[in-house]
Amino acid sequence: MASASNHGDVDESVVPGTVHLIDIEHTMTTRHANDQQDIVLVPTPSADPDDPLNWTPRRKYLALTCALLYTWFNGMALSVVYSVLVPLSTALSVTEADLNAGTGYMFLLLGWGLLFWQPFALQYGKRLTYLISLLALMAVTVWGPYARGNGQWFANRVLLGFFAAPIEALPETSIADLFFAHERATYMGWYAFTLAGSNFFAPIISGFINDGMGYGWVFYFQAIFCAATWVFLFFFMEETNYDRRTVGVVAEFGDGVTESSTDPEKGKEASVDRADPVVRAPFPDGQPPIATKTLWQKMSLIDKPRPFMMHYRAWQSLTLLSWPVVLYSGFSYGTYLIYFNILNATSSIILGSPPYNFRPSLVGLSYVSCMIGVAAAAAFTGVFSDRFIIRRARKNNGISEPEHRLWLFAVSTLVIPSSLILWGVGAAHEVHWFGLVFAMGTTAFANTMGVTLSVSYLIDTYRDISGDALTTCILIRNTMSFAIGYGITPWLDDLGLQNCFISLAFVGLAICCVFLVMIKWGKTFREAKRVTYWREIKKRIDLGLVH
Repeated sequence: MASASNHGDVDESVVPGTVHLIDIEHTMTTRHANDQQDIVLVPTPSADPDDPLNWTPRRKYLALTCALLYTWFNGMALSVVYSVLVPLSTALSVTEADLNAGTGYMFLLLGWGLLFWQPFALQYGKRLTYLISLLALMAVTVWGPYARGNGQWFANRVLLGFFAAPIEALPETSIADLFFAHERATYMGWYAFTLAGSNFFAPIISGFINDGMGYGWVFYFQAIFCAATWVFLFFFMEETNYDRRTVGVVAEFGDGVTESSTDPEKGKEASVDRADPVVRAPFPDGQPPIATKTLWQKMSLIDKPRPFMMHYRAWQSLTLLSWPVVLYSGFSYGTYLIYFNILNATSSIILGSPPYNFRPSLVGLSYVSCMIGVAAAAAFTGVFSDRFIIRRARKNNGISEPEHRLWLFAVSTLVIPSSLILWGVGAAHEVHWFGLVFAMGTTAFANTMGVTLSVSYLIDTYRDISGDALTTCILIRNTMSFAIGYGITPWLDDLGLQNCFISLAFVGLAICCVFLVMIKWGKTFREAKRVTYWREIKKRIDLGLVH
C-alpha cells in the first residue's frame, strides 16, 4: 500500500467537495456500496478493522445512538425554561428580558466554547469529551433553580453554555467518522431531529412539571436524565477518532497496490490502465473485518497519544472565517436558528397572555406541533436529501457537487416568511390559537432544514477538516443567536407584534435567498480555496490529524 505521506497522491487540481459518487460505467477500481453497486464509498475506508468506516452496522448504530442520546438530553437541559418564563421570572427575581438575555449569553458560549472543546475532543478523544460535558451539565443544571438575581442567572447560563458546547459540533463530527457521503445526510437528519426535537420537547414536559411539582423540578429532572445518559455512554460509547492516512477515493488493484486519489476521474482512468480490479464491495472479501480492540480498550477514557495541536486547531478554526463556504454555512445555520430563538423567546409571552391565557403546561403542549415539524424536516433533509443528491449525480455523469443539496433550501425560503407572518401578525390580530400552533410547527420545520442542509453542505465540501470547520460554523451561528437573544424583547416592545414580525418575515426572505448565490458561485468559491485546502490536508496527513 502506498503511504499516504506520498503527497503525489493528493491532487491539488481537484476542487474540494467535487466527488465521483456514481460509477455509471462500472469501471472504477475502488470500494463500492454493498446495497447499490454503482455507488462509490467516499471516503474510501482503510483496511484497518478498527477504522469506524469499517465497523459493522450494529457497532455503528450503537455509536450513533450514544451520540444522539447525548444530543437529546443535552438539548433538553438547554431548553427547560422556554415554557416557564413567566413563573421563573417571579421565582428568581429576574425580568423576562433578562431571562432571555441570559439565554443569549448561553448561546454565545455554546459557540465560542467550541474553541476549547472541539480541539480537546480531537486531541484526547470524543468519548472523554462527551462524558465530561454530561457530568458538568448535571451540576450546573441542579444550580439553576437557586440562581436568583441577574448575576447568578447570567453566570449559570454562561457555564451551562460552555459545558454544553460539544452538542453543537461533536455529534456531527462523530457521524462523519462513521458514515459515507451517500448516506451521511440521513444520519445528519437524525441528529437534527434530536437537536431541534429536544429543544421543543423540553418545554412540553417542563410546563407540566412546573404545574405539578414546582419550577425547581424542571431543572432536577434534566439533571437526572443527564446522569442516566452518562452511565449509558460510559459503558457503551466507543471512541470514533481515527487517524486517516488517505483522503478522497482510493483506487485499488488486484496485486494489493492502492492509490490515493482526490480526483473524481482518477479512479476511472486507473481502471483502464490496470487489468485486475479488486472486488467491487466495501471490503475485499465482501464482509466487514473483525474488530481487534478488546473491551477494556474500547472503554478507555483517553484516546491514543498524538502531537499536541489544540492551539493549532483553535487558531485554524478562526482562520476559516475567511473561507466563503464555511462563512455561508455558519451564516445560513445562524439565520435559521434565529427564527427558533424568536419563537422560544415569544411563545410563553404570547400564549400566556390574553386572549389565550395558556397555563405553562399548555404553552409546553403547543410544542407538539414543533415536534411534528422537526420530524418531517428530518426526513426531508435526511433520507430524501441523500436520494436527491444521488439522483443529481446520476444526471451529472456520476459527479456530485455539494451545491446539489442546496436546492432543497427553496422549500424553507417560502416557509419561513409565511410562518413568521402567521405567528406575529396572527397574534396581533388575536387569531384562533390553532393558527399560532400551526405557525410554530412550520417554523420548526424550516429551522430543522437549516440545521441539516447547512451542516451537510459544509461537511460535503471540507470533510477532511470538518472538525475544525464546524467550530467556525457554530461560532458564526451562535454569535448571531446571541445578538437576537439579547435584542428580541426590546425589539418586540418597540415595534409591536405586527410590525416586528412583518419586518422579520421580509428580512428572513431576503437572507434565505442567499442559497441561490451559492448555487451559482459556490464552486467558484471552492476553487478559490483549492490550493490552500489541499496544502492543509498534506500538512495534516504528516501530523496524523486527518480523521
